[in-house]
Amino acid sequence: EVQLVESGGGLVQPGGSLRLSCAASGFIFSVYAMGWVRQAPGKGLEWVSLISSSSSITRYADSVKGRFTISRDNAKNTLYLQMNSLKPEDTAVYYCAKYSLSVVGTKAEYEYGGQGTQVTVSS
Repeated sequence: EVQLVESGGGLVQPGGSLRLSCAASGFIFSVYAMGWVRQAPGKGLEWVSLISSSSSITRYADSVKGRFTISRDNAKNTLYLQMNSLKPEDTAVYYCAKYSLSVVGTKAEYEYGGQGTQVTVSS
């Protein structure tokens, strides 16, 4: 059973930083591309970023490009999202996502199912 447990969210002022983590279990983490998606209050799910299984390929939504960095540690079965220069519009619940292949495009289907971690950017 795939399990994805997100952590690291919180309340931060505009311009601040946070590092999200996702502990994965129930599958061979190093084989699959992973990603992050988010859902702002009253809005639909928004894709944020993805990383290939070997970390050789990363992709970002235009809204976060240059501010967020996705990474992974296959030895620890953990996915990360470093978020810098945070803006109020980054406020959302962030979810870890698992793809079905090692390398995927930005429109590929994914699964997610953790509880998410709340990020609130406010002064």
